[in-house]
Amino acid sequence: MADPSTFAADTEPYMRPLLSKAVRLTTNQAEAEDLVQETYLRAYRSYGTFRPGSNLRAWLFRILTNAHINRYRARKRRPEETGLDDIEDPGLRRRSRDEQKWGRSAEDVLLDQFSESEVLSAVESLAPAYRRTVLLADVEGYSYKEIAEHLDIPIGTVMSRLHRGRRILRRSLEAYARAAGLLAGGGPQPGFLPL
Repeated sequence: MADPSTFAADTEPYMRPLLSKAVRLTTNQAEAEDLVQETYLRAYRSYGTFRPGSNLRAWLFRILTNAHINRYRARKRRPEETGLDDIEDPGLRRRSRDEQKWGRSAEDVLLDQFSESEVLSAVESLAPAYRRTVLLADVEGYSYKEIAEHLDIPIGTVMSRLHRGRRILRRSLEAYARAAGLLAGGGPQPGFLPL
């Protein structure tokens, strides 16, 4: 078994080649440095199990490769993160920026007060063509183009169905809110667009 007190001296000559390999694997300098640091941490923790006379370079590179594979798999399991500029739907992009800047809208706060069955009932009340389009866009997160391909309809039809479906859904939820006393009877309420 290797002596942990000699770890730094034994492994120091391999730091630069490990960093080069990490940069090739990650294509990002900062991520490569993190990967090398994780490699050295793992190697240090298990250095007591390393047999002197074995190929230390190969052992370190194997740890680096395994750490990279583990990071890659963990990243694949994590939901994809996207920047606001990558959002295709202009309304959703504007809403995301507004939430980030001002917090949640009055409409979102109001929607939180609906039960799941009320929302499902409102969605189920939509005509099938509108329901499919709204669900694909707002629940599944598909782009207009993806919805058009999935439903085999033109993008303009997707946009029209989505607009109309959302408007019908908004009216239906507004009726629920009025019946539940969440909205006053007259005029448009904060967070609701006039229909």
